[in-house]
Amino acid sequence: MPAPHPRLLWRDVTIFDGERELPVPMAVLVEGGRIAKLCPSEALPATDPASVRDMGRGGVMTPGLVDCHTHLVFGGNRADEFARRLEGASYAEIAQAGGGILSTVRATRAASEDELLAAALPRLAALVADGVTTVEIKSGYGLTLADELKMLRVARRLGERLPVRTVTTLLGAHALPPEYKDDQDGYIRLVCEEMIPAAAAAGLADAVDVFCEGIAFSPAQCERVFAAAAHHGLRVKAHAEQLSNLGGAALAARHGALSADHIEYLDETGVRALAEAGTVATLLPGAFLTLRETQLPPVDALRRQGVPMAIATDANPGSSPLFMPTLMLNLACTLFRLTPREALAGMTANGARALDLADTGRIAEGLRADLCVWDAGSATELAYAVQPGRLRQRVFNGEITHNRSQEAR
Repeated sequence: MPAPHPRLLWRDVTIFDGERELPVPMAVLVEGGRIAKLCPSEALPATDPASVRDMGRGGVMTPGLVDCHTHLVFGGNRADEFARRLEGASYAEIAQAGGGILSTVRATRAASEDELLAAALPRLAALVADGVTTVEIKSGYGLTLADELKMLRVARRLGERLPVRTVTTLLGAHALPPEYKDDQDGYIRLVCEEMIPAAAAAGLADAVDVFCEGIAFSPAQCERVFAAAAHHGLRVKAHAEQLSNLGGAALAARHGALSADHIEYLDETGVRALAEAGTVATLLPGAFLTLRETQLPPVDALRRQGVPMAIATDANPGSSPLFMPTLMLNLACTLFRLTPREALAGMTANGARALDLADTGRIAEGLRADLCVWDAGSATELAYAVQPGRLRQRVFNGEITHNRSQEAR
């Protein structure tokens, strides 16, 4: 029989509940892997000390962070391209010369499943150490049926090795592989008729993604992928409007997409489409920083239309080799002018919404106990300072997985 979940009690903590910071010090009781009680500390009923584990007082409690857009599984690295960009080459120029995504494809195809797992574990461990309890991991560096499924299996195995929830996304329509360089539609047929059915049948994918861009796939081709995903019962999302405006976000919204990601070139029509569909706008400041982009996403328009904004690392070998989620909070504020409250909501409640997860990303009675306690005086401090080491306690599914306050004793 598995051991029962412990009863855990915090008192006098400042709560950011996924949407706002609560105005008074709170008490939180976790029982059975769920949040059993959330109330002002002064209103906490008397509790038998022998029946609970006292987790201490003070600090800031947030939902466990949700990193809703990553590419953690890959072979090799692209440090040489980092240097080339600094010498003046653009992201598109590198891709058109056979670099970019395709260079990672070559390394990923050459790696075994175990080698990919070993390489990805430290990346995921870095996210976990910075407060992540849920992470989405995309395929997209295999671009054959066997290699895409290999990546998805690794992503599932990662969630078995570390205390974190992994959500997997098939991104077969990420780039055109060299063997299909003269047959783009033929490759889309492969994605629609072989990759999606196989991933769905094996239970390896929770959603399907596309890269709708001039250097990748057209809106018409992406729409074929969306239709195939729907046929196999999978939700969709899109890399859209990152380098130009092809209308990919609006197209994704019409297909009920969970999220449209990047969206620097999103226009008012696209913003309205996201609002009408309830599609999350996922902002990726790490890629914006690394690629030294200048076109800002339309944050003011998203606010006006009430579009929920998620924030994610986009952790990947090329355009965002950044594996520190709390850094994204700061970058979302300094680069995109989000408020600290918006940024933290973007990596908690809205990140969970972008993954269609209703029972995590917020602190409320009855929800899953995925929680972080930080050595901070307010939630704003988490976005204000780029400061590793503030995570005091991390709770995943009601279990303590990190407890620095206990270690200090």
